[in-house]
Amino acid sequence: MAIPNDPAAKSATAVEATPASVSAAPGWLAAWRVYLEPASLRMLALGFAAGLPLLLVLGTLSFRLREAGIDRATIGHLSWVGLAYGFKWAWAPLVDRLPLPGLGRLGQRRSWLLLAQGVIAAGLVGMALADPREALGPIVWCALLVAFGSATQDIALDAFRIESADTAHQGALAASYQAGYRLAMIWAGAGVLWIAARAQGEASGYDAAAWRIAYLVMAASMAVGMVTVGFSREPAARDIPRARSLADWLRGAVVEPFADFIGRYRWQAVLILTLIACYRISDVVMGIMANPFYVDMGYTKDEVAAVTKIYGVVMTLVGAFIGGVLSLRLGVMRVLMLGAAASALTNLLFAWLAGHGHDVPALIGVVSADNLASGIASAAFIAYLSGLTQVRYSATQYALLSSLMLLLPKFVAGFSGDVVDAIGYASFFTATALLGLPVLVLVWAASKWAPVAEK
Repeated sequence: MAIPNDPAAKSATAVEATPASVSAAPGWLAAWRVYLEPASLRMLALGFAAGLPLLLVLGTLSFRLREAGIDRATIGHLSWVGLAYGFKWAWAPLVDRLPLPGLGRLGQRRSWLLLAQGVIAAGLVGMALADPREALGPIVWCALLVAFGSATQDIALDAFRIESADTAHQGALAASYQAGYRLAMIWAGAGVLWIAARAQGEASGYDAAAWRIAYLVMAASMAVGMVTVGFSREPAARDIPRARSLADWLRGAVVEPFADFIGRYRWQAVLILTLIACYRISDVVMGIMANPFYVDMGYTKDEVAAVTKIYGVVMTLVGAFIGGVLSLRLGVMRVLMLGAAASALTNLLFAWLAGHGHDVPALIGVVSADNLASGIASAAFIAYLSGLTQVRYSATQYALLSSLMLLLPKFVAGFSGDVVDAIGYASFFTATALLGLPVLVLVWAASKWAPVAEK
């Protein structure tokens, strides 16, 4: 997937599709057919590999820890494991430029993907063997290893995706990626709970052996990504000058990607980076406490698996595909605004749900709306980030942008358990909705002064 046009030749402030250009967009049937293209199907499988680790070190892990009797404040603090995703820009230049001994013949992107997937599988095996009731240390260190491997996989995979298509198709590839990602979340959410519940049998409470089996199955599931990498083709090689010294390499791998971004967007870079830092804050901060909330409301493993991890993820998939098509038809910025507004509003539904106790029909309604909004927002946001990068520095620049997306939200989310203990679930969910209001202003400002450039 090589991008045919050099984005550096385009104006950084080139406006997004105007009403006149929208008429030239592909028809609805042609727009939907994009999901059957080889690049889209490949991203479906690789998205599965990317989505599998996330819940296992965050959402599913928080359910496991709460069931094991770990307090909410500690669970909130342990969510800082996810900050590994927020600092991946620090080693992104290595993933972007450093060939791996022995694996280099696979190509820069494929070799790093395969290495990262092996690290994830090893970390999941370690999490399977650890028991949080005996000591939190081992499971935390293994979770950090999984998060580090997952963040590294994201760097290589994002570059692989960006280098495989032009901007017009990034929304569709983002939706395919999200589809695979969400299917993996069904498996890493509902699947792991279902496996643990079946292995536990009729016994109640926390069962370390059941969770061990469930996490070992998750580790084996990383084979999906490894096989896909083996059968994928490396994107077309980029024209990168050969470094003559360490200083020359550092300049090309580290300094130039950042300088290029600032040089293209100038003062608008501040606006763009602020939007990226805040866009998903309401979702991320709320999400850390979702699983402890389900446990405290009395929902069983099977109920949580069926409603939030299967049905809810299906709704996210629907939202992702809708977001991808709308981005292709209407432009990224309009859908970005829609996703931001919907994501904030649906958090208020969780505040309403907190007053209903154990109410499965109400849970289904709330999860449906929330996940649909999340899918639309995610597809548009990935397309937006992809459009900001320059193909020559795709891995480093996308890692910087996607890291910034998570850094502030993950840091704030670490205190979510303390906030719930202080003000309760209903007030907490209302506060997370209010966090989304400044995002609407930022999206409006970015659409006016710093729209994504077409490549």
